[in-house]
Amino acid sequence: MKKISLIAICASALLLSACASTQAVKPANPSALPTADAPIRFSTTGKIGITTQTDTGAQGGSAFYAWAQEDDRFSIDLTGALGIGATEIRYDGRTATLNSERTGLISADSPEELLLSATGWQAPISQLPYWIVGRSAPSDSTQTYDAQNRLATAVNGAWTANFEYKGTQPNRLRITHTDGHRVVMTITHQ
Repeated sequence: MKKISLIAICASALLLSACASTQAVKPANPSALPTADAPIRFSTTGKIGITTQTDTGAQGGSAFYAWAQEDDRFSIDLTGALGIGATEIRYDGRTATLNSERTGLISADSPEELLLSATGWQAPISQLPYWIVGRSAPSDSTQTYDAQNRLATAVNGAWTANFEYKGTQPNRLRITHTDGHRVVMTITHQ
């Protein structure tokens, strides 16, 4: 159950190989990149894959997701998460909830507390909305940028996010922890 909850909650804020957009994309224009104080609003779909390191070796799983974010509120729907059926993850700015057929309703005061109570894991969940839109999170300690002035890497505690782009927006995040945990997230912006 912990492995399943880990995948479900990480997707809520750790989100990884959806279909790529066939739309033509112009080269990135640094002046069009989001600014640090711009509100975070997006709707995206994709696939999230998680690999965890345990005493018995690596374990992993994946799920498809649909994520809608408006400022600090979000709604994430997961399907195909290790056979647990549909999973809903919500945060209204005050309470985070996870609801699935297998776990029932779990709630906490923050997405990080929800992850910790459901799995015993800590992860940079509040940073994901920034990373999904290609911005450094306020608590990131280190960032690097590519030749088009797009965020290439961001470090937050023991987590490092690496960004791949299609145009100005990330289409894949690879997030790794120093202990070997990995999250790969594909992103198709709507």
